[in-house]
Amino acid sequence: MNLTQWATLYIVMAFLAANIPWFSHRRYLIGPSAPAKTLPWYLGEWLAAYVIMGLVGMVLERILLGSNHGQGWEFYVIALCMFAVFAIPGFLWRFNIVPILHRS
Repeated sequence: MNLTQWATLYIVMAFLAANIPWFSHRRYLIGPSAPAKTLPWYLGEWLAAYVIMGLVGMVLERILLGSNHGQGWEFYVIALCMFAVFAIPGFLWRFNIVPILHRS
């Protein structure tokens, strides 16, 4: 695989990781099924997914390029905002669509 394909694969993985907490009733996907997870619990899982994907990205960068490029705080803020945008479909599903489906 070339670098472009790795980058595309990483972006797809980040999109999936940003949405998994909103679609799962399990705690961190491996714990017991929670009957009613609260918003702070969902946000904690989402933030953990952001950290995990950041670490995966750092490992991929080191493997593919041989070293990690130094990043300032701006990079991490922009990455967090992109991760938040990636999570919009799952958030809307959990808090807008599911309640409507349960009412009908």
